[in-house]
Amino acid sequence: MAGTGRHGIAQCAIPSGSFTMGDASGDRNPADGETPLHEVRLEGFSIDATTVTNDDFSRFIEATGYVTEAESFGFSAVFHLALAAPREDLMGPVPAAPWWVGVRGADWAHPGGRDSSIVGLGDHPVVHVSWNDAQAYCDWADRRLPTEAEWEYAARGGLAGAKYPWGDDEVDDGGWRANIWQGEFPRVNTRDDGYLTTAPVRSFEPNGYGLWQSVGNVWEWCQDWFDPGYYRRSPVDSPAGPDRGGARVLRGGSYLCHISYCNRYRNSARSQNTPDSSMGNAGFRTVAL
Repeated sequence: MAGTGRHGIAQCAIPSGSFTMGDASGDRNPADGETPLHEVRLEGFSIDATTVTNDDFSRFIEATGYVTEAESFGFSAVFHLALAAPREDLMGPVPAAPWWVGVRGADWAHPGGRDSSIVGLGDHPVVHVSWNDAQAYCDWADRRLPTEAEWEYAARGGLAGAKYPWGDDEVDDGGWRANIWQGEFPRVNTRDDGYLTTAPVRSFEPNGYGLWQSVGNVWEWCQDWFDPGYYRRSPVDSPAGPDRGGARVLRGGSYLCHISYCNRYRNSARSQNTPDSSMGNAGFRTVAL
């Protein structure tokens, strides 16, 4: 389905149904709370076929004059192999993840730092957007972020219990199926899938529901607050996450995911960050109201 109004992204119609949510393969990080497996029932909904692109976000900025949180704070987190900034802009590595560097002047329009731009990257996912920035876009476009349950149901593409949107094998007869890390993380990416950082949103193949790159490429913000214990008390019908929290859910993994480091480029994998955080590997897709 075509997008409408301010939001021009093609839509995927997701049917009403039920599915088993959570990790069935034993690949989870226990701290992420991917278990217990539990049944979820959802009403049908319409979700973006792709993540919001730089071109899409540019239209929002031009129409509203919105200033993202990375722009307001004056910095964002950039992967060390994607740096495009003068030395004086480098704030140093992130202590717990030294492959990330705080960079003054990094934002959605300058993803590697002030010496970079998004010229020629219009069909790549917008990055350096916080949950709050994504919510501002949704308010303008008359959309909303997907709940975590909606996201996982759509990402599975109708494949019950599968590890990935295409099945259980990371690489199949068709080769690499997602933009993730190959090589020795975090120093050498052999780019077997063709990309060091972001890829155009319609790279690889869509899943059974028509979603492109629901895993890999960039993390995707969801509506829910994050709680690693939420699955133990989640309702069956249309769960929407905890009532409160300190961090919002991220889903899908990114171009930095590797089995030796992140291993969260799986349908059930969960992560989280504070609503005002931004980084060079997180974006979002939206759902119709």
